[in-house]
Amino acid sequence: MRTGRPKKSLAVKPADQEKLELLARRPKTAQRVAIRSKIVLRAAEGLPNQEIARQLGVTGATVGKWRERYRVQGMEGLSDEPRPGTPRKITDAKVEEAVTQTLESLPAAATHWSTRSLAEKVGLSQSAVVRIWNSFGLQPHRTETFKLSTDPYLVEKVRDIVGLYLNPPEHAIVLCVDEKSQVQALDRTQPILPLRPGLPEQRTNDYERHGTTSLFAALDIATGKVIGECHRRHRHQEFLKFLDLAPSHK
Repeated sequence: MRTGRPKKSLAVKPADQEKLELLARRPKTAQRVAIRSKIVLRAAEGLPNQEIARQLGVTGATVGKWRERYRVQGMEGLSDEPRPGTPRKITDAKVEEAVTQTLESLPAAATHWSTRSLAEKVGLSQSAVVRIWNSFGLQPHRTETFKLSTDPYLVEKVRDIVGLYLNPPEHAIVLCVDEKSQVQALDRTQPILPLRPGLPEQRTNDYERHGTTSLFAALDIATGKVIGECHRRHRHQEFLKFLDLAPSHK
């Protein structure tokens, strides 16, 4: 028989459900916030307070407190109550703007936002941007690679190649040859996974090449002018031809 006061039913909004699940499982979420999110999620499933407390290793009073805070105030109720001190200067709108700019835009003439460039864009200090990125687990400067291979002999090929490095034949050397530097029109073999809270941008380590051109360039140190010519091939013949043409650009 159930004892104690009857608990009011707790319903989680669909929009809150996704946020709570993210906060509960994201590794960089503060432990106290993760516990509160798990409490609300389990309460919404209909579990009694004592069972939730047993599963999460907290007291029943703690479960009751955060369950009621969410029921009355929603997501705002899961944050810590304001403490005495200097009033907060950065509004929620500014925080949202910084996060949105980081996730959905790129700066001009750059591959990703830096703390300084984003601070200038949204009108915040660099230290404020650092705190916002840390709070949301944003790392636009990082990129990870992944590869989903459909080759049925992938394991055997990897074993053969790695084996050459780990245990090369006697009186032999192992050479790794890469392509020459060229300007290439590349397309990743899998769609790029965008930057998300707690996860850096992810892209495959291989690509499809849609054509190349070889760029020969020189700097006229007297005038500071850059001389450039594109050729279809990258051989010594093209390089000598470029040297002959370079003086005509002066």
